[in-house]
Amino acid sequence: MLIQIATFLLDVITGLLAGLCLLRAYLGWLRVPLGRQSGNPLGPLILGLTDGLVLRLRKVLPAARRLDVASLLGAYGIALGKLLALALLGVAPTSPYLLVWAAFELVQLALSGLFGLTIVAIILSWVQSYSPMALLIDRMITPWLDPIRRVLPQIGGLDLSPMVLLVILQVVDMVFRSLRWSL
Repeated sequence: MLIQIATFLLDVITGLLAGLCLLRAYLGWLRVPLGRQSGNPLGPLILGLTDGLVLRLRKVLPAARRLDVASLLGAYGIALGKLLALALLGVAPTSPYLLVWAAFELVQLALSGLFGLTIVAIILSWVQSYSPMALLIDRMITPWLDPIRRVLPQIGGLDLSPMVLLVILQVVDMVFRSLRWSL
């Protein structure tokens, strides 16, 4: 039972930190400011929890155009650390594919985050919220919905693109899970 508790806590902590590093990289890609004066409601949280790791990595790895390499490498390092810790606990097998599995962990974390973000965007579209958080979520989800909207027009004023995105994300997640376990 203690191993299960430790595994659960490790999943939660590493998922949160790696997810915030991925979110930091994604918001940087979208050129969303994160500073306190930016008005971004998530900025202080993201910076507060990831600065220690990302700023150290930035000394060695500069950004490549809009790609925040330090944040991505930080997320990858956290995922790899989690897998190593699980292997030390005897929960996960040690394998030469550990480096690849860490990449799969990040892809699945990103897919889960985008899935949750889409659900929140759907709910916020129902209540017509114009809060700073709703505007931020809309800005994060729009690049994923726009290609679908170009192909799938609104039907009776109803935008089905978020539902299509959810189905696509589920299918991609199934494929990645299958690929991961086939290794």
